[in-house]
Amino acid sequence: MAGTIRALRRRVLTPDISETLVATRGFHDKGPQSRAVLETVGSSFLTGLSSAAGAHRVTDVDLDLAEVPRRFRGFAYEGAAMGFALVDALTPGSPRRSAEFLAGSGGRHVYMAYVGIGWALARLPRFLWRRAAAAATDPLLRWLVHDGYGFHQAYFHTDTYVRGRRPVTDFPWPPEGPASYAARAIDQGIGRATWFVAGSDPTIAADLIDRFAQERRQDLYSGAGLAAAYAGGCTEDELRLFLHRAGEHAPFVAQSAAFAAQARIRAGLLMPHTELATRVLCRTSAAEAARVTDELIPAEPIAPGLPAYEMWRRAVAERFRAARVQP
Repeated sequence: MAGTIRALRRRVLTPDISETLVATRGFHDKGPQSRAVLETVGSSFLTGLSSAAGAHRVTDVDLDLAEVPRRFRGFAYEGAAMGFALVDALTPGSPRRSAEFLAGSGGRHVYMAYVGIGWALARLPRFLWRRAAAAATDPLLRWLVHDGYGFHQAYFHTDTYVRGRRPVTDFPWPPEGPASYAARAIDQGIGRATWFVAGSDPTIAADLIDRFAQERRQDLYSGAGLAAAYAGGCTEDELRLFLHRAGEHAPFVAQSAAFAAQARIRAGLLMPHTELATRVLCRTSAAEAARVTDELIPAEPIAPGLPAYEMWRRAVAERFRAARVQP
């Protein structure tokens, strides 16, 4: 009986793989190579989600995800985090699977895991959000949950959140706030998804971002820069073009590329395309860019109304600005 329930849960919670195809989503198709990258990101995510949704033990996912190519394994762990968050939200009793996952192998992928929890919130009614996000307790990183929510909305509701540029202004988590920052963190996720909507074409990505209100563009460019560095799909010349198009927001593109490098290095998944991205966007190696992010983690918030996460982003961006990371 338990096995039947797990199989049913996997079937119900896992979208069809066709939902990740560029043609299905109506995203720009830059060509076979970029399309293959972006679609493999999607299928790898679904592999992780399916594994977690049907897992008997939390550790079972590690065997399943070991078969995912290194370049895409972080996305599989992101999907697994979504799966465990959904199971926690929908299963009676105290939520535990996400916490166990983060305490184990998911901890190496903590940045992606928090993003995956944000995907779960996007699929659940709000009265279940507290259960789904129970494991997202790190006050520094919990804003990545918003990033995941924003990515989901822009990926699946592109006309509304990317082409229509609708902001998310009512996001009641975490309850202690600051609520005013939620929309900004969500915009970082919308920017990350915009890289996918643009098919990793820097001109199209920048054109889409530049149609948004000026005050939103810094977070959008930052999110797109993270996708360019973590997911990839573009050449050195295209990275240089995107940095140029970011203009005054170039230091935040560098900041996000450094975050991508740190996430990959922590997980043991550093790839040549991320090394290339930091060389172009940060003007330094992936290892050095990641070191900067570690060095500048704030001990506590130092500005009223802003979380430590935003102060961290600003400090990293300023370090690269001082290093003359400009278009």
